[in-house]
Amino acid sequence: MRSRSAVVASLVAAALLVPACAAPDATAPSPTAAPAVSTGASASPGDVVTGLVAPWSMVSVGESVLVSERDTGRIYEITPARDIRTVRTVEGVRFGGEGGLLGLAVDPAGSHLFVYSTGEDGNRVQRFALTGAPGGLALGEPETVNDALPAARTHNAGRIAFGPDGMLYVPVGDAGDRDAAQDPDTLHGTILRLTAEGGIPDDNPFPASPVYSYGHRNVQGVGWTADGRMFASEFGQDTWDELNLIEAGGNYGWPIVEGIGGDDRFIDPVQVWTPDEASPSGLAVIGDTLYVANLRGERVRAIPADDPASSRDLLVGEFGRLRDVIAAPDGLVWVATSNISRGTPRPGDDRIVALDLDSLAR
Repeated sequence: MRSRSAVVASLVAAALLVPACAAPDATAPSPTAAPAVSTGASASPGDVVTGLVAPWSMVSVGESVLVSERDTGRIYEITPARDIRTVRTVEGVRFGGEGGLLGLAVDPAGSHLFVYSTGEDGNRVQRFALTGAPGGLALGEPETVNDALPAARTHNAGRIAFGPDGMLYVPVGDAGDRDAAQDPDTLHGTILRLTAEGGIPDDNPFPASPVYSYGHRNVQGVGWTADGRMFASEFGQDTWDELNLIEAGGNYGWPIVEGIGGDDRFIDPVQVWTPDEASPSGLAVIGDTLYVANLRGERVRAIPADDPASSRDLLVGEFGRLRDVIAAPDGLVWVATSNISRGTPRPGDDRIVALDLDSLAR
């Protein structure tokens, strides 16, 4: 086994780690025609955009929202008037399986868009200078933040977010190498904590390592409550999906434990669900509530921040599989569906739907 110092040295030198198993298909076709998109009325509940292809992540930029499409590599801007325009197609994305264009995040200064995608040599995080005003946002040329992330057809993780400490948090899937998730000297099955330039913060829990927590299978949602607690939604395998309270240096048990194991070596989740009622993906903290979008469970789950072991199910079956949820600039909650690539597409899928928070809370 390589030492942590050897792994970190390879990262600093920008050497690429060998993926645990085959990366998504290099030859998978990337659609070239823009989808047929219709827009709804500004700042009102209902469809915001229809006709998308596997939207994966949404992030607010001023009064606009940027959206990634996993299977096309496109980044769209939805303007305050709910018009839609293509901002950029990210180059070098390998499509196939669960790989492609995944998470988006904007740094606290609002100067760069950070993008997680599957590249030729594995998963990567790039950043693009973000310029222009809402309605005319533009992206500069890509700069590599980290291109040493393991990739596979499944378990690519990909949700990224800046924490209240200004650091970039990057969930990385186990990429099919289950046992590697128990080794913090690898990046499989981890949550990384990086500076905006890709450096390793001095106060990370493992010296000279980007790893913040490990023992994960496939984290697809992260968020922070007002008091600074970090929560993550995680796909289990066959038994339990999880909501975890993330601690620096914590080991969350995969693959030795799935769900609540009661083993002192590992940190148990604060809440679990069966995969058929969950498959939790994007997570948003809105006020004093965590909202989790669920794929197989076809619902948004509302979880009180002061009682994270409890929850309420919302929108069950109304829109099919749900990939992401955000508090949008118009004061509504936006939810992105994921029915085109898997599931049963409905007329207008895939779509982004705006919902009134007060109605959701009832």
